[in-house]
Amino acid sequence: MHPRSSKPKPTLAGFSMVLLGAICLLMTLIARAAIPPRRSIDQVLLVLNANSAASKAIGSDYLQKRAVRNLLVVHCQDSAVSTENETIAQTNYVQFIETPIRNYLASHTNIDFIVLTKGIPIRIQGSAMGSCDEHSTEARQIRGHPSVDSMVAALDYEQLPGAMKVDITGSGAVGCAYSNRFWNAHEPFSHAKFGGYLVTRLDGYTVADATGLVARALAAEQGLTNGKVLFDIQPIFGLGDAATQPGPITGTVILRESPWSEFNADMQHAHELLAGRAIADELDTTETFIGQRTNLLGYFSWGSNDAKYQAEAYQTLFFAPGSISDTAVSTSGRTFLPTAGGQSLLDDLIAHGLTCGKGYVDEPELQAIASPTILMDRYTAGYSMAESFYAASHFVGWEDVVLGDPLCSPYGKSARGLPKK
Repeated sequence: MHPRSSKPKPTLAGFSMVLLGAICLLMTLIARAAIPPRRSIDQVLLVLNANSAASKAIGSDYLQKRAVRNLLVVHCQDSAVSTENETIAQTNYVQFIETPIRNYLASHTNIDFIVLTKGIPIRIQGSAMGSCDEHSTEARQIRGHPSVDSMVAALDYEQLPGAMKVDITGSGAVGCAYSNRFWNAHEPFSHAKFGGYLVTRLDGYTVADATGLVARALAAEQGLTNGKVLFDIQPIFGLGDAATQPGPITGTVILRESPWSEFNADMQHAHELLAGRAIADELDTTETFIGQRTNLLGYFSWGSNDAKYQAEAYQTLFFAPGSISDTAVSTSGRTFLPTAGGQSLLDDLIAHGLTCGKGYVDEPELQAIASPTILMDRYTAGYSMAESFYAASHFVGWEDVVLGDPLCSPYGKSARGLPKK
């Protein structure tokens, strides 16, 4: 007779526990690998206007907070002192902004992101790109009013094989833009692969508003605030089919603005995406324009285009660090100075604590509004806010202005307690 072993025999339950542990470890490793790497400040170029006290103050703040290594100083009109100075003539844009940036980039091939500051004009007059009133003299001459930011984002597009220009008509406007080569990309951005640059701006009503964008981005990266993303659908415009959104731009001619029901459908799709990731959100499908919300981590609505818009309600929206937003409003970025009247402004949301936002200096068409689905998918997956907004946007060389620190990434590795790559 053989003596019994003192070691316990393996059991099915024990094997199951080992297998379960291995599966959990594998899932953790996959989750870590799926979160994109944080972008480096070495890939960022900061542009200041030497003629603007506001620009220099904001730039100095960003230099200190992010330890910026790439700095370009330009000399142009100061957009921080008057609304008239927010628009720059095409010839002056090329001489004082575009050419210095091109020259810097020619010898600094590591740049993927460009940060502009309050004090640098936001709009170009007399460009071959961008939109203008379809009945104006400029329209007959194919001259538009693109944003400075979006034109810088499109640098070198004219030299890229396969870069596609799109003629756009709708909502009383006519113009031309480039189809964004980074649209709906599922990988980190690089100038070398996609062309162009991801351009954002530090701006707001005041210098404090602009520097607050960076402070809130850094705060968010230390840990997300408990809050919700608000999707304020307006059912009067139709609900659309969420399964069809977001849709690509096909062809080189757009003859009309897309149906408004499609933006509602995109918000619905984004809500479903966040629900699948257990990220708190509020989807409102009533006709009421929603206000009285605080600690928002995201905000998407029709703004003043909502059939039931109430300016007072818009002023009761407040945001948490790391928050992100776009509204379907044609001129939400028409100025970054205090003003009265007109459509709802991105500025007001920044003043209420928004960290990252997108606006438009002139009529962009609904097709240009950032897709809530793509934006929230990339942002909550750990991509930078600049990559998230540009992946969600169809055009460059158009009317878009993205506000905030391009490196903002509150859902990235360090924010989740995971190691940086």
